[in-house]
Amino acid sequence: MTIVAASGPWTYQFHPEVWILLAMGLALSTYAVRVIGPMVVPSGQPIVTIAQRRFFIVGMILFWLAADYPLHDIAESYLYSAHMVQHLLVTFVIPPLLLLALPEWLARLVILEGGLVSKVLRVLTRPVVAGLAFNALQLFGYWTWTVNQSSTNGSFHYTMHISYFLLGLLMWFPVLGPLKELQMSEMGKMIYLFLMSIIPTVPAGWLAFAGDAVYRTYDTPERLWDIGVRADQQVAGAIMKVGGGMYLWLLIAIRWFRVSGAQRAADLESRRVSGHQKLS
Repeated sequence: MTIVAASGPWTYQFHPEVWILLAMGLALSTYAVRVIGPMVVPSGQPIVTIAQRRFFIVGMILFWLAADYPLHDIAESYLYSAHMVQHLLVTFVIPPLLLLALPEWLARLVILEGGLVSKVLRVLTRPVVAGLAFNALQLFGYWTWTVNQSSTNGSFHYTMHISYFLLGLLMWFPVLGPLKELQMSEMGKMIYLFLMSIIPTVPAGWLAFAGDAVYRTYDTPERLWDIGVRADQQVAGAIMKVGGGMYLWLLIAIRWFRVSGAQRAADLESRRVSGHQKLS
């Protein structure tokens, strides 16, 4: 749903569904922290930490930027590369930020102690289930019909992005968040993230080397910033490969160095203790 006063890429368009979702997110989080938190968190322990508050604020701001004017309007009708920026924010950036903002007590109430909902979420957050579902949606999202429909149907566009976001949350659960028992080993996380990086790189090459317009909806005579349709597709492919694949590979490298550093520190400590024992 979009309220439009006039046409054009820079004409302000009010998207009430975005503000409704933001209001719901803020209202639910405020209720959880101020009403539920004091009842379940032991006295003397923080209901939410400063870091969790910051992650939540940044995540909500990025959600607003990704879903509202002007990025949404440019992505919907003018530039597929802008659509890719939306896609990466909604799947690879915002979900992990909100998981890092999620207090452990709240996650346990909703996911581990929530009856039927808990049982369903336990299944959906398993690495194989979450990974397959997420990548299946990504493949569906790159399908020509899906992109054309998304750019001409605002409701379908938002439905796709909400689906990306929800499956993105599930995809990140085995990697980070407050519930360590739902996460894999560090080596498992690195393999998992590498597998998640494969799909974004496949259509990147397809878009970069396509001779004609892949998505007819973006092949319009009105070109924003005089960016041609082929150049737009190439930029979109670069965003997918660098912004998607390289982003995940960077996370893998960071985890590798952390694991290696921790192992080296443990080895040095073991040698130090062994040396003291020999001297004594």
